[in-house]
Amino acid sequence: MKTTVKKNLGRGVFGAFLLLMTGLVFKAGADGPYTAPLDKDKSAAARTAVPRTGGDDARVDLPEGPRVAGNGLVEPADREVKVAAAVPGLVAAIRVKEGERVSAGAVLVELDAAAERAALAAAEADVSAAETELVRSRKGLRAEDVDAAVADAEAARARAELSKTTLGRTEALARTGAATAEELDRARQSAANDEATFRSIEARKRAAKLGSRAEDIAVAAARVEAARARRDQARAVADRMVVKAPADGEILEIKFRVGEYYTPQGAEPLLVMGDTRVLRVRMDVDERDVSKVGVGATAFAVADGFPGQTFTGKVVEIGHRMGRKNIRTDEPTERIDTKILEVLIQLDAPGPLVPGLRVLSYVTLPAKGA
Repeated sequence: MKTTVKKNLGRGVFGAFLLLMTGLVFKAGADGPYTAPLDKDKSAAARTAVPRTGGDDARVDLPEGPRVAGNGLVEPADREVKVAAAVPGLVAAIRVKEGERVSAGAVLVELDAAAERAALAAAEADVSAAETELVRSRKGLRAEDVDAAVADAEAARARAELSKTTLGRTEALARTGAATAEELDRARQSAANDEATFRSIEARKRAAKLGSRAEDIAVAAARVEAARARRDQARAVADRMVVKAPADGEILEIKFRVGEYYTPQGAEPLLVMGDTRVLRVRMDVDERDVSKVGVGATAFAVADGFPGQTFTGKVVEIGHRMGRKNIRTDEPTERIDTKILEVLIQLDAPGPLVPGLRVLSYVTLPAKGA
């Protein structure tokens, strides 16, 4: 009996499951295909696209004819120069402004150099002292000093002769018993001392008359050279605290401000400059088109910031090595794994273009059979 009840219960549950699945199938068929969007989803997805700020997406009417296109970057004639200092230091003064034209050697930035200037002043004083000593060694003593040495020698001679005479008299008295042995020893000692003093002063007199020795002059000259070398070293250290323009050009960007600490190991230079009298476009040419471009080919560039304008020029240089892309547009269809060859286009009249501006460049290809 129990077995029959269990079988009937199992059949009832299975039947209910089949009814549920059948209902779901009929509902899906009534609602349409499973992948079809519902009306509420369509209304939620409907929206109006708002154009980006910056004006219309202007297009340029390109002249007819075969050409190679590529992205480019406007730069000065000899590229941008990232000016840096050789030593770290606190920025004490900035002598230029952005947009200012400077000549080669002009002072751009000064780092704090109080300690270096003090060391230079001390080194210059050492040079002056060493040079004075050299002059004195070469000229010898003054005439007055020589005369004083001669007079000292004459006085010492007189004392030595007097002591010698006194010794002779004392010896004579000692033989007769009129002078004691102690008095005789004292007279002998005095005569020996005066004679030694005379010889010493006489030697100094001769040296004063002859002047300085060659060896003394050579030593004094060597001291002058050493002092000058220390001065030059101190001046070189002080000069490194002043940053000068390496060439003529325009100050494009100043990276640091007064009071900031600069270090050569940092990622940023002190400032960026370049010769903007002539502008070029550094164009990326796809590796598939490198054989089509040659020096002297006519070219032009267009920029989104200057709609309706074209900037003409010609190819003046072609790179010698393939490399990675310099400019990326982030377009979904852009190929980022391709290699490019850099081509330099010198612009005839850059007008409002500025270094660092991205442009689209075109190089006109010669007609077939030409």
